[in-house]
Formats: sequence, C-alpha cells, structure tokens
Amino acid sequence: MSDKPVILIVDDDKNTRDGLQRALQKHYAVKTAESADAALAVLAEGAGADVMLSDMRMPGTDGLTLLRRVCAQYPQTVCILLTAYGSVETAVEAMKQGAYDFLTKPINLDHLDMLVARALKSRDLEKKVVALESQLNEKFGMENIIGESSAMKQVYEIIQQTAPTQAAVLIQGPSGTGKELVAQAIHRLSTRAKGPFVAVHCAALSPTLLESELFGHEKGSFTGATVQRKGRFEMADGGTLFLDEVSEIDLAIQVKLLRVLEEHTFERVGGEETIETDIRVIAATNRDLRAYVDQGKFREDLFFRLNVVDILLPPLAERTGDIPLLADRFLKEYCDKNNKKIEGLTPDALHLLAAYAWPGNVRELRNTIEKMVVLARTERLSARDVPANIREAVKGHAGAGSRSPMLMTGSLADTERRKIMAVLEKNGGNRTRAADELGISRRTLHRKLREYKALEAEESLTDEERRT
Repeated sequence: MSDKPVILIVDDDKNTRDGLQRALQKHYAVKTAESADAALAVLAEGAGADVMLSDMRMPGTDGLTLLRRVCAQYPQTVCILLTAYGSVETAVEAMKQGAYDFLTKPINLDHLDMLVARALKSRDLEKKVVALESQLNEKFGMENIIGESSAMKQVYEIIQQTAPTQAAVLIQGPSGTGKELVAQAIHRLSTRAKGPFVAVHCAALSPTLLESELFGHEKGSFTGATVQRKGRFEMADGGTLFLDEVSEIDLAIQVKLLRVLEEHTFERVGGEETIETDIRVIAATNRDLRAYVDQGKFREDLFFRLNVVDILLPPLAERTGDIPLLADRFLKEYCDKNNKKIEGLTPDALHLLAAYAWPGNVRELRNTIEKMVVLARTERLSARDVPANIREAVKGHAGAGSRSPMLMTGSLADTERRKIMAVLEKNGGNRTRAADELGISRRTLHRKLREYKALEAEESLTDEERRT
C-alpha cells in the first residue's frame, strides 16, 4: 500500500482530469471523479483523500455544494477549488465555505504543485495541534482527576458547572489532594482554554518578590531591576491566573490584588502606567481561609472576591474507595515511563494501601506507586513491594488496638467485612454516609450487610441444626 498523500481530482472535463493526474502522480497517489456524486462515492469507500481539487461548475451538484459536504463529512480533507470563472466574490465565498484556496483555469502547474504541498503541510500542522490539545486535555483535563466517591463526584459536577463561566474559584483542601489539577481542568474546559494558564506559588516567595512576580516591575525600580519585567497578571492576559497558597499573601499585597479583581487594572512596581488585564483568577489554599479572615490574617473583602465558587477537596483518607483506581492509574503511568511490565497489585498490597492514613494524600500515593514500580522484581506488586514505612505504620495502627478499617489478618472477604462494619460504626449506622465514604453505592452496601447477616445466622447454628 502506497504511503503517498492521496489527491482526489473532481472535474467533469476528462482532459482536465487526465492532465492534472499526470502532473501530480509522481509525488502523490491520485484518484479522479467526473462529478460531485462520484467524488463522494470515492470518499465513502473509506480510503479518503488528503487533498481534493474540485471544479467549481459541474453538471448536477456544483463545487461549492460538494465543498460544504466534504468539509462536514470529511474534515481532514483539504479542499482547493478550480474554475474558469474566477472572481474575488467567488473566492471569498469559497473561503467562507471552508476552502483552503482557490485557483483559476488554465492551471499553472508549478503554482498547483506548490499549493498542494502547502495545503498538506497546513493539514499536518493542524493534526499536530489537535493531538497536542488532546494530550493537554488528558494531562490537565478532567481525565486526570480520579475518583468515584461521592465527594469526588460532587467536585466533578462543580467543575463542569463552573468552567464555562468567568467566576472566581477558591479551591480548598489539604496538601497533595490535587488542587492545581482541578484549576487546570477548569481552565481547559473554559472559554479561555486557548489562553495561557499561569501559576504562582505564593508561599514560595517573600512579599517583595511576590509583588514583583505578580505585577512586574520597571527598570531601576529597586536594586537589581536592570530591565523592565512583565508580571504574571500581564502574562495571564486572556487566560487564567492560578494563585496557589493564596492564604500566604502579605496583607499589603492583598490590597493591590483586590484592586485588580475589582477594576482589572494595575501598575508595575515602580511604574505609573495603568495596565488593563483580562484574566480569570483561581485561588487555592490548604488553610481554613475563613478562619484566617476571623484572625485578621486575610482581608474579608478579598475573601469574598475569591470565594465566588468554593471547591472542597477531601483528604485521601476520607475516600479510600478511590485508592484502587488511583493506584491503577499511577501504576500504568510509571510502567510506561520506566518501560516496566507489571500486571497490577495483589489484594494484600491494595489492603495495605487502603489501611494507611496517607498524610501526603494523592501526591504521596503517586510517589509510593512510582517507588514500587521502579523497585519491582515481579510482574505483580504484592505487600512485600509496599514501602516498609507504610507496612510498619499500618501494623502499628492495628497493634494499638484501634478499630482499623483494614486489618492485615484473615481472608480478603473478612478484611472487606471488617472495613465496612468499621466505617458503618464510625458513621453511627448511617448507611448513606457510610456508602459515600467507602466509595460504593447504597444498594451495594445493603447487599453486603444482608450477606453478613446471613453468614452470622449460619455461623450461629450447631452442627446438628445444619444437618437438619
């Protein structure tokens, strides 16, 4: 099978078809059709065409109508129209309908050859852009936020409702829960997706450096300012500015930040020029920002500006039912990166991971799975592959006499039963809350409890009662 690009020539004049075919067949695989209907039949065969050269005026369906149909049904095909009746108006109309370009007869073959090559290059570039956008969506869109627990489903719903709007968003949750991933997902799903996503980690900078980082500075505005520098507000124009650990911003800078949110204008440090900016702000913090307001550490007016929509990310310990999903995703990711072939995790390994408290949340789980993959010597990760510190922590927790939701003794069914009963007890017998925390449906929980009740009844029977 030829790997040459496919050119489809559509013209009711046989001499024109044959002449164009001879001119192009050295570098391309050429197909011909004498009418629009015949061209659509060729495309419907499945092989398609990379470029279609179509006459404008033909008996029956004309070139513009064919163009519209091809653009709608075969968007990967680049269309160039040919006509002996060229005019500016016709060319403009062809471009509006989706034509890549327009040539008048008689055809200049050198020009045609150049135009086809340019059209193919443009088509390949467009394919790369689409592929890149797909990769970005996979990396930064909803696909990278994993979980089926009730808490995470609520997060997904808020993201989908909020993303198309221009509302400011405040994401709160412990470190390592994926706050920046949520911010990136909101950006990728918003009308600003083609604009920049600019992140600032506020806790990592001193007040002076943070002010310059956010607003930029003029040359000579302070020692070391040898050139003018744009700030993140300018860099994020037309897109999204993500302020991570916003609770750590100095009160003096909070005043300037509030002004930008209210007026969409600011000045660089040491500058007098007022600069306009069109941005959406998404902020995140691992602190209780409302408590910071009450303590006088954060301006209340700024809090309300940032907290138009509030997203709360739960710690991993509160959604243990998501751990197998997360572990599986990270396992595949690091197997690919490290060229490893690992089938999965054994039940005892998953039980250890589910029993651990995960103070570092999803970030710690990701790092743990990476370590397990790198050091793995077998095709399946077992409890022996779980890092020693996690094994010891789980063992110590169980040995302290606590009602651990996942003890490492007994069968898989026994472990599952103990976990479910412990979570049910923790929630005061409320089955809805217990099911949410376990990451299972209420119906599944009811079925499990019926099974346990039947098992208890069976276990209470004497040998003689079982025989009767």
